[in-house]
Amino acid sequence: MIVDRLVEHVLQLDVALMASGARLQARSDEEALHDLRVAVRQLRSVLRPLRGLSDIDALEVVAATVGQASTPLRDTEVLLQELQARGLAELSAPRRQALEAGRDALLASAEWLLLRNALEAWPAVCRRAERLGDLQGLRKHIRKRLAKQQRKLAEALRDPAHDRHRLRVLIKRVRYADEAYPELSALPAGTAKRLKAAQSALGDWHDRLQWLQRAEQEADLQPLCEAWRQALADAAQRSDQALEPLCRDFPLE
Repeated sequence: MIVDRLVEHVLQLDVALMASGARLQARSDEEALHDLRVAVRQLRSVLRPLRGLSDIDALEVVAATVGQASTPLRDTEVLLQELQARGLAELSAPRRQALEAGRDALLASAEWLLLRNALEAWPAVCRRAERLGDLQGLRKHIRKRLAKQQRKLAEALRDPAHDRHRLRVLIKRVRYADEAYPELSALPAGTAKRLKAAQSALGDWHDRLQWLQRAEQEADLQPLCEAWRQALADAAQRSDQALEPLCRDFPLE
């Protein structure tokens, strides 16, 4: 039964991913790349607990390459939103051109083609692994992997010198894994909402840090640095406040 749900879930994400890719190609809306990245992240969260099981975890590796390739494009999208909100059209135009070219390059890339081919082949690969008995004890295997992810987050939350980058990654993994396997994740009530809030706060911090790093290389952004430094400090404070309740949700055993 769990294998049936697993195959169905991946097929649903395949549809979402291809639809996002089609929207991105058609330039139908400004959320297409974001939705594509969310679908990739959700796909990886379904597949990450399967690592080490036969060769069915290869799809997660391929999905990771698309996620990595699309990250700079999403960072540019968010920067453009900031520049547009400040009425700085003259700074937006050249970056918009580069973004459009990057979107086209992503959809024409070997990484995207590999992901599409791997998604097409994956159900058959999964069923073959099932027939060979490689997926016996799958529920126990997944539950163990999810517990390990939660334990890593619990430890990172209590690190006095916590790395916000790493916490953001760990929170994403736990949150999306809970969405993929709610019956196996067994998070306390309300935890998902608090994870989402912490992820959002850390995302705001990440964006402002990215803008400041870009300003070191892109001189036309430097007049904005003072405002961004203050915004970064404010975002860091808000992220720490959002992280604090998670210590109760993820106690150290």
